Amino acid sequence: MGSEPLRMGYVGCGFLAQHTHLPNFASLEGCRLIALAEMRPRLARLVADRYSIPTVYSSHLELAADRQVEAVGLSAGFAQQGEIAADLLRAGKHVFMEKPMAVSIAQAERILQAALQGNARLMVAYMKRYDPGNQLARETISRWRAESERGPVLYARNHGFCGDWLNTLDSSRMIRTDEPAPPAEYKEQLPEWLPAADASNYVGYLQQYTHNINLLRFLLDAGDHARVRNVDLNQDGMTGLVTLELAGVRSVIESAGSAFHGWDEHTQIYFQKGWIHVWSPTLFTRPAQSRVEVYEGGEHAGYHYPVVTPQTAWHFREEAASFVHAIRSDTAFLSSGEDTLTDIRLYEEIYRRHLGIEH
Repeated sequence: MGSEPLRMGYVGCGFLAQHTHLPNFASLEGCRLIALAEMRPRLARLVADRYSIPTVYSSHLELAADRQVEAVGLSAGFAQQGEIAADLLRAGKHVFMEKPMAVSIAQAERILQAALQGNARLMVAYMKRYDPGNQLARETISRWRAESERGPVLYARNHGFCGDWLNTLDSSRMIRTDEPAPPAEYKEQLPEWLPAADASNYVGYLQQYTHNINLLRFLLDAGDHARVRNVDLNQDGMTGLVTLELAGVRSVIESAGSAFHGWDEHTQIYFQKGWIHVWSPTLFTRPAQSRVEVYEGGEHAGYHYPVVTPQTAWHFREEAASFVHAIRSDTAFLSSGEDTLTDIRLYEEIYRRHLGIEH
């Protein structure tokens, strides 16, 4: 592992950059933020001053040309950030980017090709994989499958009725200016088969439920062993049920938007003789870990609620630390761009089925 801090740049000064990624990367001993790219000059200067970032650029291409920058964090519009990531990867910069990586298979494949061209690596910020509660659940599921004493996995479900995703968040320190934000156009990157009238619903579904698909694949260690079995969504393109087959396990995503004051999301993996149940915390509560319930049936049936450690962990900070460690130690990402391609394939197929569009 390199002894010098990772020299990082960051692209974007928006909501997630200020509330999560910039403060997290700035807090890591193994990382030094040396450049910031932002189209809004006054906002860029104010944010750079807060995090003692010495160099400010007006575009990501200028930052990409900075030879001192080894890696770049990125958060921007849904589709634009994929194009920005591709430019950075071609320039040889390792990239940490917000999800979704792309809004179509075609865009995702172009991004991955850019990584090959620049001999660079891409990590997608699926923060749920870095939650120690979800990691504990995954380890328990893997162990039970290996031991076989609790029988086969019967069923998996993720319930995501959402709610107030900003619950508990204090935005009073977010820096704002009256400069207009960059336009958030994404239509050119959408799948060619997608009707224009359904574009907004498609992006809304993938923006939220790419997390849920990715988490189920992670818990079941499914990799690309994944396919869509059935789709039953309402006209809103959000509310309903999607059935997947992940590593041979029937897996259901229950989706809807609700007016719940907190965050209503939990995941359960059923074995023949027990289950592992995980409740997701409100996104911006810190520190926070998913709460885990383990039930084992049989003669001495009972419940177990393991204490998730470290109790100081926050999934957003854990993913930033994991990115820096993986680059410095030349080890694999827990949420690579290559792995993310499976999620994109699945949500294209989900919406094809929802709209009744043949391949």
